[in-house]
Amino acid sequence: MSDDAHVDGNALGGLMRDVFGHEMTDARGCCDECGAVNALGALVAYTRAPGDVLRCPDCAAVMLVAVSLPAGVRFSLVAVRWLEPAPPR
Repeated sequence: MSDDAHVDGNALGGLMRDVFGHEMTDARGCCDECGAVNALGALVAYTRAPGDVLRCPDCAAVMLVAVSLPAGVRFSLVAVRWLEPAPPR
């Protein structure tokens, strides 16, 4: 990825909390493309209109897409093999 206009997945922490109902940046997800397991907060985030894209930091596959619609937010788990919430602290 040569584009420097990215941040980490923590930038979408508030949005994920709104959708999932609790903190999700510490949740782990498995990339369906390469099998890497990372916290959602460690994914590479591109936050441009009309939506936000979270990519695997290992292979750059698009894992999640978040789009704001008039009725609310829609998450597409494009290449997420599994998603596991972090254990309570």
